[in-house]
Amino acid sequence: MCNNSGDCKCISEILTVINILQNNAECTDACLDTCDRGFLGNSITPFAYNTRPIMLYTCYSNGVTPWTMPTTRDEEATETSSVFRVEKVDGNCATFRVLAPNPDTTATEPFVSTNSFFTMNLNCVCSIRCLNDTIVEGV
Repeated sequence: MCNNSGDCKCISEILTVINILQNNAECTDACLDTCDRGFLGNSITPFAYNTRPIMLYTCYSNGVTPWTMPTTRDEEATETSSVFRVEKVDGNCATFRVLAPNPDTTATEPFVSTNSFFTMNLNCVCSIRCLNDTIVEGV
């Protein structure tokens, strides 16, 4: 685990790739259907996804329970989410936006943007799970 070695380049590099893809929202590379594949979406198409949602698993939970954060900045927030969007990667730290489930059950987009952000030391992350690429309004 990263806590023992202090080297989390693997996760940092994958998050950097995801962040670049989200910022560019298109890429012509073709590769395996992994977190760091070179395009957003199921294939290289003109349909413009802008987010690769992820879940984080920390060393503190032994990689079993996903990390959760409040969906608002309100100190008394009770709603949380375990789905995030990478907003910035700086060395071994990353800033994430909390994504909330879309309250419009008829919408095709599964998540909505929130104004809740957090920065995490990647030494605390032991694994990430990528969800299907999607469109998130307001990012």
